[in-house]
Amino acid sequence: MMSAAGLVVVLLSLLHCRANGVSAEGTPEPNSTRVADAAVSVDLSAASGRVDQRFLSVTIDASLASDEMFMYLLGSPKLRTLARGLTPGFLRFGGTRQDFMVFNPQRRLSSSAFTAEPSCDKLELPPWLEQKLKSDWDKQQVILMNENMQRKFKRVKFTEYTVDLLYSFTNCSGLDLIFGLNALLRTSDNSWNSSNARSLLQYCESRQYTMSWELGNEPNSFEKKAGIRVDGYQLGQDFTCLREMMSDSPFYRSARLYGPDVGQPRDHRTDLLEGFLEGGAEAVDAVTWHHYYVNGRDTSLEDFLDPEVLDSLALKTNEVLERVNQVSPGKKVWLGETSSAYGGGALGLSDTFAAGFMWLDKLGLAATLGLDVVMRQVLIGAGSYHLVDNNLDPLPDYWLSLLHKRLVGPEVLKIKLIPVTARSKYVRQYLHCANRNRYQSGAVTLMSMNLSKKPSRISLPSPLSASTVEAFVLESGEEGLESRSAKLNGEVLKMVDDKTLPELEGRHQPAAGHLDLPAYSLAFFVFPDARATGCI
Repeated sequence: MMSAAGLVVVLLSLLHCRANGVSAEGTPEPNSTRVADAAVSVDLSAASGRVDQRFLSVTIDASLASDEMFMYLLGSPKLRTLARGLTPGFLRFGGTRQDFMVFNPQRRLSSSAFTAEPSCDKLELPPWLEQKLKSDWDKQQVILMNENMQRKFKRVKFTEYTVDLLYSFTNCSGLDLIFGLNALLRTSDNSWNSSNARSLLQYCESRQYTMSWELGNEPNSFEKKAGIRVDGYQLGQDFTCLREMMSDSPFYRSARLYGPDVGQPRDHRTDLLEGFLEGGAEAVDAVTWHHYYVNGRDTSLEDFLDPEVLDSLALKTNEVLERVNQVSPGKKVWLGETSSAYGGGALGLSDTFAAGFMWLDKLGLAATLGLDVVMRQVLIGAGSYHLVDNNLDPLPDYWLSLLHKRLVGPEVLKIKLIPVTARSKYVRQYLHCANRNRYQSGAVTLMSMNLSKKPSRISLPSPLSASTVEAFVLESGEEGLESRSAKLNGEVLKMVDDKTLPELEGRHQPAAGHLDLPAYSLAFFVFPDARATGCI
């Protein structure tokens, strides 16, 4: 067996050869004059973790239901095609306005235990109505943003039609619905008033709508939003009440419940989470919390490319995991809502190519740290951190999400970046087994990003260096990092038509001792011949 010192000598020798354009076999490599910025070491023998098959999931902000007519946008064939591309996944319906929504049924419950649904094709939105709703939604967003700024939120009544349209969208798209209930309906003793939720559950049961549930959004902000303070212990009691109500339902007895959707650890938010866990951990199937890197009102492009900003996720995640494991060991932890910048996002950044660095790094780091599901705010809704714009066209982060769905499997593998030059800190790497629906057992996918304005080269270890490569390299459109389009291997990405997504073909490369990352690029490199035993 080789000693530790011997391993160091071999590694240094390998780095020296590759940095000087020589492969592991001693033969010159093409285009080999550039020095490698970093090398990677990997362990392919076993998976270090595994995330849910629906790891990358999405949200629809409850602001879409601020006027019920906008829910009809969910009948758009184009939007359903885009949502279908992100399966398997959850779709969470929630956000700030879920705690101001009250169910107001307009028709009597069906006497039948099951009501047949029309086919998905018959539920499509007519083109003329889609255009009108998109135009009106632009105006509605201005109203919603003003409400956010003033922290004055109006109570919204929604009917069965909101629920029907939402369920139809998820059912026809293949997503699993999580519905967020209003937690600000309180009794005189400040406990949760469950009567409105009970009415909603009864309706959904009459329609046989399979879904999961949440209660409340960011309870740490209740006082700012509505002048109501709820401590962690009471929150735990509220969730226990909801779980008991679900248990009384023959249909929802085995349904899932998630929460408490608390903001990232800070001040009393930590106390709130700890209090909830003491009384409510057993009521939920996964503990959910929210994370954003920066304030959307005062951030900059530099923040989106700053490795230290990206590293802040690990600190917050470890705080949450530590507290959950102390009280409820083994309980799953989710990022129940997350994006780049809070406050609705950063206009001109959160909706452009620049946001992809935060998004891909979050996906890679969250899986590495052990978070089971990550829910992206938002697929569609108010703000500027959406995956789909107001014209229902996919933005760069949508294409990044679609590639992740197609190429990345749930098994996490160990990888370590070994610095060679000062610029190595701008290169970030994560490794998973490849998606087995597309690749054979043993294949792996390397997620890479270059935060630098200069190209980077990464030296590869065996067996990666012995495998052919499928390269999927994303770069910005003509407007640079603030572009609202993206190029895959040099070709601008766009839908074939409203019902067809592009194939997303990789560029085949021969086996080599290194990988090249263009400046400001995001990439997936699939190694189909890696023969990783952890992926078999």
